[in-house]
Amino acid sequence: MGLTPAVVSTLCKKGFNVNVEDNAGIEAKFRNIDYEASGAKIVDKAAAFKSDLVLKIRAPSINETAHFKDEGILYSFLYPAQNKDLVEALAKKRLTAFGMDCVPRISRAQTFDALSSMGNIAGYRAVVEASNYFGRFFTGQITAAGKVPPAKVMVIGGGVAGLAAIGQAKNMGAIVRAFDVRPAVKEQVNSFGLFLASFWPLYGFYFKVQSMGAEFLEVNIKEDGSTEGG
Repeated sequence: MGLTPAVVSTLCKKGFNVNVEDNAGIEAKFRNIDYEASGAKIVDKAAAFKSDLVLKIRAPSINETAHFKDEGILYSFLYPAQNKDLVEALAKKRLTAFGMDCVPRISRAQTFDALSSMGNIAGYRAVVEASNYFGRFFTGQITAAGKVPPAKVMVIGGGVAGLAAIGQAKNMGAIVRAFDVRPAVKEQVNSFGLFLASFWPLYGFYFKVQSMGAEFLEVNIKEDGSTEGG
């Protein structure tokens, strides 16, 4: 859902007419009556997409683009490099499309950085979901019947989602290891209070999170696939 009831209320007070797709907020625990109480009008998908300005989280499908108003405006995640057919379909409708996934992660654009916000939630939720399927505690346990060692968690990727996953896994008591292949991550890692442990230009590097307590693991992956260290 692109808008919460609180934001809808603000827009309506500023003179906007807000259309909300029927049950669009159900998965986010926002009911139709919550939007109506904020001043929105509940409509079907076709009518919502005919609005002058459409706010959407997931990229529209090719079939959905047929419902958009010609020369309208769309704010959504688009991933244009992966969805060339979608970009072409939007161009045929002469839409002005803003890809929220393309907003640069710079200081003056922080309020528009929806990708980082979603990534942070995804990283946190990934660990919570993984713990549900793991079958035992993440943290170590010592009881009269014996002890259980803490779980070992590997986080692949040191981006926003990866850092959120590292923090959540460590908070739950797991031994955390992380891996990334991008040299640019070094600066990002340092900016989050992390310490870069080792870098292998061709394949990647492992790092540890001093403030979060993640474990350092050093591995050199050779061209033949064999490894050293770890």
